[in-house]
Amino acid sequence: MTGQATAPPPAPAQAAPNEEASTGVLARLSRLQALQIIGVLALIVIIFSVMKPDSFLTVFNIRGIVQNTSILAVLGVGMTFVIITGGIDLSVGSVLVFSGVIADKAMAAMGGQGWGAAMVGGLVAIGCGLGWGLVNGFFIARAKVPPLIVTLGSLGMALGLAEVITGGVDLRDIPNVMVNDVGFGNIAWQVPWLAVIAAIVVVLGIVLLHRTRFGLHTYAIGSNPEAGRRSGVNVPRKLIAIYALSGLLAGFAGWMNLAFYQSTTIGGQSTTNLSVIAGVVIGGTSLFGGYGSIFGSIVGLFIPATLQDGFVIIGIQPFWQQVVVGAVLIAAVYVDQQRRASALRGGRPRGASGLLGHLTTSRQATPARE
Repeated sequence: MTGQATAPPPAPAQAAPNEEASTGVLARLSRLQALQIIGVLALIVIIFSVMKPDSFLTVFNIRGIVQNTSILAVLGVGMTFVIITGGIDLSVGSVLVFSGVIADKAMAAMGGQGWGAAMVGGLVAIGCGLGWGLVNGFFIARAKVPPLIVTLGSLGMALGLAEVITGGVDLRDIPNVMVNDVGFGNIAWQVPWLAVIAAIVVVLGIVLLHRTRFGLHTYAIGSNPEAGRRSGVNVPRKLIAIYALSGLLAGFAGWMNLAFYQSTTIGGQSTTNLSVIAGVVIGGTSLFGGYGSIFGSIVGLFIPATLQDGFVIIGIQPFWQQVVVGAVLIAAVYVDQQRRASALRGGRPRGASGLLGHLTTSRQATPARE
């Protein structure tokens, strides 16, 4: 009787280190991959700097790269959340355009050139993006339509409606203050406001993903939706919220796009979704879900932008940038597959049990004391 009473405790005690070890390995792998991505970006910068030292490493050129990446970075934050869940959002480019068109119409109706019209345009753009995100999330989470199909459909609908509203002609009714301050203004020295706004969004996204329960649930859904559901996560509601976040950020990016390009750029966003997805995946976020970071995504987005800028400076056709990014994307997915296969051989796919164990700790604590 005494032996039977004391036998059970060792099992939980031994399981806990295994859970912690799995999570620890995952954290170390994440840091290692982030360092590798930074190393790739640093290597690209060094190569172009050696080839064209007087042209590439200049304040004007670096500022241009940062500005060109700022809008993609805002889109990349939302895309990182979506891909971590194992989903995809092909509609971000079209939602950006649609939101910009409606915002332009709203600002033109006000007829002002000050911050009042600009702020109203921003709220309208965010509202439009949020609406498309909620539509995507509803059909994916409630109607169980695959994310690829839903967002492909909303891609066509958002862009089509934008063209119907404008007749296919770009609108340019943007307040001067919005263009001069947000689009091309500097907060200090050569630090553009556009980059500062994007940096704020990125920091908030990092906090939301890595320091809140919402972020923990995002990882849990991507690791194992059924296990997350059994541990108390309302998976449909979380998915709707995640796609709504992606749409909201696409709408906000549409407002930033108006400020930077002084136009709705209806025909210029056809590959924006693919550029964002490529940057996020190159940055280490797994297309299979359950793994990724916003910091890695931002670094991944800088790689194509730096390549394109460098190719122009050294006299190579910028179209080669697409070839290089495509090759790097394939390599990134291959590495991700090998990492997953290695984890499966080790018996713990992607550290999912560590995440779900954390989710259920509070639920199991009270019965354990009883």
